Amino acid sequence: MTAVQPEPDIEVGVPKSAAAGLPAVAVSLGMAMKQMGPVRTARNLLRLNQVDGFDCMSCAWPDPDPEHRHTAEFCENGAKAVAWEGDTNRIGPDFFAAHSLADLETRSEYWMGRQGRLTEPMVRRPGGTHYEPISWDDAFALVAEHLRGLASPDEALFYTSGRASNEAAFVYQLFARAYGTNNLPDCSNMCHESTSVGLADTIGIGKGSVSLDDIHQADLIVISGQNPGTNHPRMLSALEIAKRNGATIVAINPLREAGLLKFNNPQKPSGIAGRGTELADHYLQVRSDGDLALWQALGHLLLRRGVADEAFIAEHTVGFAAYAEHLREIDRAEVLAATGLEWAQIEQLADVFARSTKIVNCWAMGITQHRNAVATIKEFVNVALLQGMIGKPGAGLCPVRGHSNVQGDRTMGVWERSPEEFLDALGAEFGFEPPREHGWDAVKAVRALRDGAAKVFVGLGGNFVSAMSDTGVTEAALRRARLTVQVSTKLNRSHVVCGGTALILPTLGRTERDRSGGTEQRVTVEDSMSAVHASRGRMAPASEHLRSEVGIVCGIAAATLGDRHGIPWTAFSRDYDEIRHRIARVVPGCEGYAEKIRARGGFTLPHPPRDSRTFPTTPGRAVFSVSPLAAVRVPAGRLVLQTMRSHDQFNTTIYGLDDRYRGIHAGRRVVFVSAADLAELGLADGDVVDLVSEWSDGVERRADGFRLVEYATPKGCVAAYYPETNPLIPLDSVALESNTPTSKWVVVRLERRVG
Repeated sequence: MTAVQPEPDIEVGVPKSAAAGLPAVAVSLGMAMKQMGPVRTARNLLRLNQVDGFDCMSCAWPDPDPEHRHTAEFCENGAKAVAWEGDTNRIGPDFFAAHSLADLETRSEYWMGRQGRLTEPMVRRPGGTHYEPISWDDAFALVAEHLRGLASPDEALFYTSGRASNEAAFVYQLFARAYGTNNLPDCSNMCHESTSVGLADTIGIGKGSVSLDDIHQADLIVISGQNPGTNHPRMLSALEIAKRNGATIVAINPLREAGLLKFNNPQKPSGIAGRGTELADHYLQVRSDGDLALWQALGHLLLRRGVADEAFIAEHTVGFAAYAEHLREIDRAEVLAATGLEWAQIEQLADVFARSTKIVNCWAMGITQHRNAVATIKEFVNVALLQGMIGKPGAGLCPVRGHSNVQGDRTMGVWERSPEEFLDALGAEFGFEPPREHGWDAVKAVRALRDGAAKVFVGLGGNFVSAMSDTGVTEAALRRARLTVQVSTKLNRSHVVCGGTALILPTLGRTERDRSGGTEQRVTVEDSMSAVHASRGRMAPASEHLRSEVGIVCGIAAATLGDRHGIPWTAFSRDYDEIRHRIARVVPGCEGYAEKIRARGGFTLPHPPRDSRTFPTTPGRAVFSVSPLAAVRVPAGRLVLQTMRSHDQFNTTIYGLDDRYRGIHAGRRVVFVSAADLAELGLADGDVVDLVSEWSDGVERRADGFRLVEYATPKGCVAAYYPETNPLIPLDSVALESNTPTSKWVVVRLERRVG
């Protein structure tokens, strides 16, 4: 990668010990007013997450029941997301005439996002230096020409981000399969794929087993590898209710995070006054990739304490004897080395579990992006099964998804490995035989482009280039494509790093009125707890040339397939109920879909383990797993890097250059490191270093110009923001079983910069 100069204006202050409060209100409103103006700010924010409004395009935290929603049912990050989409600046043909691709390639993600909303279709022709305008019909014809010209449908890739609605996702996967491929990589492959694999293997469904009420009722909530204050701020309100009801909260996370310490609820006088609610009663700063060892030690201690729910185990599970034998004895020294904890801390955690009767276990990407992620999630399940904590009020498994509809996209069939039953139903409904061979996930998609096996990349939202690991390899791979297509609301690096022919197809945002077919349309989404509800924007579109995601997908499909299989693409694009009627007949649990989403607050999809303690696994019961104790091995003088978001960030979208909870202002190129590691390595707070990752292929991967920040994190572990550090993650460094990039499992060395 090209060397990057340090950020000269960066300021480092004292980390905060509480999340939200008046600063969150001030930042939210300030950013919204600056980008949208007062009228649009009021209209948009008051409709955000309301029954008759639109769903937040940020995280997938569930909404309260309609009667329990606040007038301001949004968090700071939700307000930032709405402001970012509601930007009054515009990017049209004049912008692209003034900025060549070579110029845009020098710009940061932050700069590109601040330029405004895309307004009309643009094309980069082979050999061209600039994007130029193109009509919608010509754009669709161009995509169709390339797709029809491939030697095999499997030379095309259809990527999806978690922003796509259920309706868009359904027609997108339908198009890909009617075209002839299962190449449907999506953002799940990079984040919660380990969850989907681990849960499907053990409880039979790759989704969490709790409701929002379960969070409120729990007497113990465990939060592993998750920073709700930044990534899922509305979760803090649920934790506050749980604390008020007497819950104990355990935080397991390498860094001390303000959002796990205290919540100053800005909608309450106590929050405004700063008294707030203390959150974590116990805080275990585990080393990166030490969670597997911790949870095996916890299972060992619980077995010794004799707290097993024997009736539940006998009636609903298999494999308990092998699990118990595996954990009869454990290597205490190995556990302590892997976790960085004291044994007394683990004993204390076991005591908390042993006396709790309603336990909810939450986790996010701090768990899912390790090499041993799937095994770790299976240990979560083991402990839950041991105590009978699935299918009872106030208890269960709670993976918290990081994107608004990433779970819904998977439900709608966006998956390179969809079950045979889904493909059978899809084929029966539409009268064709879907392809059965598994497609390529995100990592395999990059390999396919790199190796010339894939030649067309279509992206339904997102910023694939910046989100993926091994940035240098990913960028080179995308440039090898004959055609890249990006369906987007704003400019990002995936528009700049593009194929020989490249299209930008601008789409409506969640906040905007969709009058496809001449009538007002609404879409649906699914949250982290399997609740499905409607979303309808009310603002005027940013441009008269914008089309909906559904309309764009159906336009490409119609141009490519014509009347093949008799699929009514035009009818789908004019009336989304026509799509919902098909969803009802294809997707399990969605019977009567069009009618159900008209109910206030929508409906909840069935979840057999949660609803009836039935487990759709191969043996018909929940499965105890046996996994070897493993952890990353770090040579002397090396550290384990975890990549993460700043507070002014959502995935690859950079809202600002501050991370006020961690005390960082006016910059992003920082590395958080312990005082013990600084001393051992002969470095000091404020030194500037280059990061170099070490991997078995011998390739030197670098990210240059980072300021060291002394921080409360375990010895041997460092943390830094992505996408700046994505170049350090080898494409082939993936989680076992799930193939998720190991963004929390990178061995690096720090090289001090001289001069």
